[in-house]
Amino acid sequence: MKREIILYKSIPNDLLEQLTNYFIVHQHQHKSEMDDYFISDLQRVEGIIGSKLRVDQQLLVQAPRLKIVTNMSVGYDNLDIEELTKRGIMATNTPDVLTDTVADMVLGLLLAASRRICELDQYVKLGRWDENIGEHLFGVDVHHKTLGIIGMGRIGLAIAERAHYGFKMKIVYHNRSTHSYAEKNLQANYASLEELLKVSDFILVMAPLVPETVKLIGEKEFSLMKETAIFLNGSRGELVDETALIHALQSKKILGAGLDVYEQEPISKDSPLLQMKNVVTLPHIGSATKDTRYQMEKLAVENLIKGLTGEVPPSLINPDVLKNNSKKENDSDG
Repeated sequence: MKREIILYKSIPNDLLEQLTNYFIVHQHQHKSEMDDYFISDLQRVEGIIGSKLRVDQQLLVQAPRLKIVTNMSVGYDNLDIEELTKRGIMATNTPDVLTDTVADMVLGLLLAASRRICELDQYVKLGRWDENIGEHLFGVDVHHKTLGIIGMGRIGLAIAERAHYGFKMKIVYHNRSTHSYAEKNLQANYASLEELLKVSDFILVMAPLVPETVKLIGEKEFSLMKETAIFLNGSRGELVDETALIHALQSKKILGAGLDVYEQEPISKDSPLLQMKNVVTLPHIGSATKDTRYQMEKLAVENLIKGLTGEVPPSLINPDVLKNNSKKENDSDG
């Protein structure tokens, strides 16, 4: 008899066919919370695949047979990894396949914010370009400036490479640990968060969302930045105190911002950020290309199939679960 799984996100037909070849698939579209039908299916399934659904103790008590939870994203702040590991349940995500796509987007965001591309696009389309523009519409240079990256993971490194090789930017970074490759090959310099904020012309947040990084950037941090600094966030909105960001922009403590993520998504239509010409606002499009999203979904499907057919999923987040499960099996054999 086929095992049962829950799929709570639309995926291409060829990937859905792969899942149905192995499993009985219960489809629930775009779930962010549980309902009665979802809970009913949870009682029987061994796998869950999708993104954003909060998987914690409240959900797991409803899923006695669950063996794997597969996220179609690189982030997994919706998963209670400690609780999953304790229960012997595998958790996976989709790293690597979106690294270059997100890095491309961040460079585009940096250029758009610094050269005022979105603002000046509207300037032309509204018919206001009737003579050479004056200095009040000039942007700022990117080349040879200092880029401060908070979070030198895979994506942070890919951005640093583009900035170093493409724009000859000086790279300063803050991370949980030093990055020898970045320092050797990109001449990147490690700095404390305070020092990075003080010296950088562009400040980019690419750190993961964990309890320690919630509102990592707030009023104090904005006060340390140059008045000519441009702030960029391509990670998670919760890393930034949005009220403090708005105040920093309104009071001209910083020059501008480029944002792909927000504390609330979609962003409130009455947010002051949407009224500011010096802020570029994108609708969380970091990995949003057809090719990359397909590769993310493909990897998620592979993770699920391998996890439920006795193989190790290629992007297992909690490998300790394998040791714990092996120990349980050995104990039961004894």
